[in-house]
Amino acid sequence: MTAEERAARAVAIARVWVGTPYLHQGSHRGVGCDCLGLLRAVWRELYGCEPDGVPAYTPDWGEAGRDEAFFRGLSAQMAAWNGVERSGDVLLFRMRAGAVAKHLGIAGAVGAEPTFIHAYAGHGVCESALSLPWQRRIVARFQFR
Repeated sequence: MTAEERAARAVAIARVWVGTPYLHQGSHRGVGCDCLGLLRAVWRELYGCEPDGVPAYTPDWGEAGRDEAFFRGLSAQMAAWNGVERSGDVLLFRMRAGAVAKHLGIAGAVGAEPTFIHAYAGHGVCESALSLPWQRRIVARFQFR
């Protein structure tokens, strides 16, 4: 499978999860998941196993500290972003200045009207516009190997 095919497959898998309720540290389609659970599910479908080193984390979006566990884990598991935005990129967000980056999404559409697929409290798994406020929170992009 080429990188482009893998990226397209990741988006297709993530879109099947739209409508799954939010459940902190869950990863079961139709039952509940969080942003990391969605990424874990996509990974399982692509590679047939769980990703290594999935960190435990609190649901506090404003968690201060220096341990960038998601960044470290994604850096170890995924390819660094090549500078070209594409569907299937894994997006890492910092929700507040000074907080650790710990929200994840998968780029859906790119171009003039970009979207991303993610899960968060009160909304579950959804495909949202990657608006300027969301774009400003992006800390890093990664790509499936």
